[in-house]
Amino acid sequence: QVQTVESGGGLVQAGGSLRLSCAASGRTFSRYTMGWFRQAPGKEREFVAAIKWSGDSTYYRDSVKGRFTISRDNAKNTVYLQMDRVKPEDTAVYYCAVDGSPLRITIATTHHYYSYWGQGTQVTVSS
Repeated sequence: QVQTVESGGGLVQAGGSLRLSCAASGRTFSRYTMGWFRQAPGKEREFVAAIKWSGDSTYYRDSVKGRFTISRDNAKNTVYLQMDRVKPEDTAVYYCAVDGSPLRITIATTHHYYSYWGQGTQVTVSS
């Protein structure tokens, strides 16, 4: 059984920063791509960013490129999402997810490739 626990959400003013963390357990963390998704009220869950199991490749949705940075520390089984210059439209529940397949060659950007999800952490950006 895989478990992921997100933390670091909260209330922040537009233009500010937050750092989300996701601690994973139950698998060989270094073999799995990790992703961040978000879901705003009344909207579908959407891809935000992902980092390949090797740590040498990342992918972002266009609206967060240049503002968000995903990273991982395999020694700590943790993935991070640094959120800078946040905007009100970034308000959502943010979820960490584990790719369902180990050592996937490409980075998956749709949620059905991810098998394990955390409980989510709320991020609220005030204008």
